[in-house]
Order: sequence, then structure tokens, then C-alpha cells
Amino acid sequence: MKKLVFRGAGVAVITPFTETGINYPELGHIIEDQIAGGTDAIIITGTTGESATMTDAEHRGAIRFAVEQVKGRIPVVAGTGSNETSYAIELSKYAEEVGADALLLVTPYYNKCTQNGLIAHYRAIADSVNIPSILYNVPSRTGVNIKTETYVQLAKHPRIVAVKEASGDLSAILRLRAAVGDELAVYSGNDDQIVPILSLGGQGVISVLSNIAPQLTHDICRNYFDGNAAEAARLQIACTDLVDALFCEVNPIPVKTAMRRLGYDAGPLRMPLSEMEPANAAKLDAALRAHNLI
Repeated sequence: MKKLVFRGAGVAVITPFTETGINYPELGHIIEDQIAGGTDAIIITGTTGESATMTDAEHRGAIRFAVEQVKGRIPVVAGTGSNETSYAIELSKYAEEVGADALLLVTPYYNKCTQNGLIAHYRAIADSVNIPSILYNVPSRTGVNIKTETYVQLAKHPRIVAVKEASGDLSAILRLRAAVGDELAVYSGNDDQIVPILSLGGQGVISVLSNIAPQLTHDICRNYFDGNAAEAARLQIACTDLVDALFCEVNPIPVKTAMRRLGYDAGPLRMPLSEMEPANAAKLDAALRAHNLI
């Protein structure tokens, strides 16, 4: 088995913006609260961090800041994926240079590619750096799904060590585990599937929920790993309404709204993301109150 980047609950952390850039003091505040709350890894500049609407300078700045803020206490995983292989390589090299522990690499979106293209894309990135890569399979956003046979080929690369699986297809994840064994660690990319994926040998979650409930998300994983699967399942089931509220509109609209409700200066959403519809905002508030978060 390749060395794990982390085990447990990693937070796909939001990016607090101002009208002109990133609110770094507030990002530092959020990161510190995550570490204090038991989060096992910081995932910076991912989907939840609105990396798609960051400038290159913001993207690099957020990665550097996260590494400097964390100071090695827990792993920092930098989202450096792109639909342009050369840019993904450039950004990945930068992340390694400033001290990121690993990369999170989304499948190429919009222009997409074949499965052979995926293999070439990921190998080229992994060949360019000396830190581990976590693949990110989220076909609902990218229009590209990593097939089992493609995972088999990619698992042969020594620095491709894991996958964030957000396909929602537990049968496909079962086949992935059967095909590659421990050569690729699997992290749940969906907060409503943490325990199911752990039961298939998963190593944790890259979580949106962790932004507002880091201890809860950590405890779901920790209970499972400690042999208390029933308690892990109870916690997973108990937060169903909260998870549903966090995904009642496209991520990260609800979670960024929730962070504001919790008192964080999360700042504006970057267009084309818009503020929550009133009915959905009310649903989110009800869930936050039910879990004594506000």
C-alpha cells in the first residue's frame, strides 16, 4: 500500500473573498478553527474554494498561505487540476515548491478527453512533481468519468496514490476497490456517503460538511476506524438533513452561506454563483438550528 496522504476527514475549505481578492486573515481564522475542531487535512483551492473563478495569482496565493498557516500540523492538499495539462503541471510544480503535501487533480472539464487522454494527462502531471497526487472524479461537474480499467493503469504510477470519488456510484467504487486493492486509497467526495465508502475500505472523506461541523465529520471517520461502525452510522444518519441543506443548491453556495450564519466573514460568492433562493436559505437555517450550530 502506498503511503496515505491522510486518514479521516479532510475539509474542502471555502475561500473567504473580499470585493477585490482573498480575505487572508479570515482564511487563517477558518484554518485554525478547522485544526482545533479535529480536521485531518486542509484541502485548499478545490471546488468548494471557488478555484474556478480565482485568478492565477489568487490560486497560488491561497496555496502558499494555507501551507504557511498550517505549518506542518496536518497535511495540506492543493487543488491544482485543470483542463489544460500544461497549466496543471505549472500549478502543481508551484504547489510542491511552496510546501504542499499533495495535489488534488480534477478530471479535465469542458474539452474533456478519452480514457487514454486521462491516463496521459494524469501521468504527465505526476511525472512532473515529487509529491503524491489524488485524482478527483466528479462526472456531474466535468462530464468525464474515470473508468475502472483507467484506475488500474493510473494506480501503477508511484505518485498517484488516491482518488476522491464523487461519482455517487457505490457499485463503481466497489469495482474500483476490487480492481486496484490498496494501490489507490479512496476518499468519499460526497458527505452522504462517508460510512458506505468507509465500509468498502475507504480511508476518509474530502468534505464540505467539515466547514461547518469539523468535529462531527472527524468523529464519523474516527468511530468507524476505531471499530464502532454503529456509532459512525448513527452520526452519518443524524446529519442527513444538514447534508441535504448544504447541497440544496450548487456547492459552495449553501456552505458559504452557512459559514456567514456561523459568524465567519466568508464574503461574497464569485459570479456566476448567486445568493441562495429564500426558500432554500430557510431550509439551511432550519438545519443549522436543529444541530445547534446557530
